[in-house]
Amino acid sequence: MALVVKDRVQETTTTTGTGTVTLAGAVTGFQTFSVIGDGNTTFYTITSGSDWEVGIGTYTSSGTTLSRDTILESSNSGSAITLSGTSNVFCTYPAERSVTSEKVLNWQSVKTADFNAVSGEAYPVNTTSGLVVATLPSTPAVGDLVGFVDYAGTFDTNNFIINPNSNNLNSYPINAVNSQEREGILLVYVDATQGWIPFAGFNTATPTQATTYSADYLLVAGGGGGAGVGGSGCSGGGAGGMLTGSTTLNYGTTYNFVVGAGGAGGITTSSGSQGNNSTGFSLTAIGGGYGAYASQGGSGGSGGGSAGAGATSYSGGTGTSGQGNNGGASQTGDRGCGGGGGKGAAGGNGVLNTRGGNGGNGTASSITGSSVTYAGGGAGGGQRLATGIGTAGTGGGGIAGTLGGGDGGNGGTNLGGGGGGATYNASFYSDGGSGGSGVVIVSVPTVNYTGTTTGSPTVTTSGSNTIMKFTASGSYTA
Repeated sequence: MALVVKDRVQETTTTTGTGTVTLAGAVTGFQTFSVIGDGNTTFYTITSGSDWEVGIGTYTSSGTTLSRDTILESSNSGSAITLSGTSNVFCTYPAERSVTSEKVLNWQSVKTADFNAVSGEAYPVNTTSGLVVATLPSTPAVGDLVGFVDYAGTFDTNNFIINPNSNNLNSYPINAVNSQEREGILLVYVDATQGWIPFAGFNTATPTQATTYSADYLLVAGGGGGAGVGGSGCSGGGAGGMLTGSTTLNYGTTYNFVVGAGGAGGITTSSGSQGNNSTGFSLTAIGGGYGAYASQGGSGGSGGGSAGAGATSYSGGTGTSGQGNNGGASQTGDRGCGGGGGKGAAGGNGVLNTRGGNGGNGTASSITGSSVTYAGGGAGGGQRLATGIGTAGTGGGGIAGTLGGGDGGNGGTNLGGGGGGATYNASFYSDGGSGGSGVVIVSVPTVNYTGTTTGSPTVTTSGSNTIMKFTASGSYTA
């Protein structure tokens, strides 16, 4: 369906009342409404005696009818007139939709320190990267006109762009002007299929295509699992690696994200498992290192924030530079086990015959609009003669097993925390806690947000930004 206007189209009708008219044939010297095309809309005028009506209607070839969809003006105070006898129906060009109408001419006289859209009322626009992104009304009517003009700078500088990706344009596309930099443009709304099309306007001398916008990101990998305990080994798991920063998105490009799962905790006499990586924007946050059981290697696994060591004086694993810190060492004798490293700090060493090491603290981020701490290391447990256990790192680190024998606590879900180490009791063995799952968070300017995602992220807004929180693998199309 399209808006079509043709010259010298006029027919008579004997329809009465205020409803759809049945067309009775062309007046001599004029064309029939068939030139409008089946299902298309057009501007019309009906005259019936001294009564008249101007509106927008839809032509249907079956039955040769013209509906009276929108009344623009009439002799009946803007309502449909009641037809009687023989009336005339013809194509017209309403003043309300004319480029010479007052509200369109007024856009030429609007001079402010910013850009404005003028169509009876102003539509504000937002500055983005030196340009201005204009957003059209979300519920347009067929035939609506909207004018945009640049008066903030000189011609060919400080231009604005019509944004095709704004959320309220998904059902109302802009054809032929998408993302193009402009000094001025007059758009007409045709219908839900064709959307807005350029009716009049002018480009910059050398128009450029606006193809990118900025996004902030947070990637956290899954935390490592803590070690089990059965005579030796009880260290905490390392936090998942954490990456933050900004990147540039390209319109129409799909960006895929993988959210890493946490590593499994060690079952009694075994080490935990390394956490899984999280990826996005060609970056990889490394999964947290595992908490080691002494007879299975001793040193904690390397990872984003590496795990503490197993027993008998093994050192902690090495953290990945820029993503996390080293794990703590374990002690010999009736030992204390090392704590897992976190994003913000290394894991603490175990204290001989006293307690396990503390998990390293995580790091806070406010990408969602509020401060949340991520990537804390798991606490190290104690053995036999230990008199205490380590504390969990802030940001989802798992707690150590209870003193005297107990399983380690799990790392925080979608925080990337390391699992807590188990605590030994001569009567039974205990299991390490599992690492917490990771997360991917992306923040984009709301005016650029497309709403095209997979993986069911949680979508919120904060200030002028829209935030997508992926707790499972998914994608976003810019």
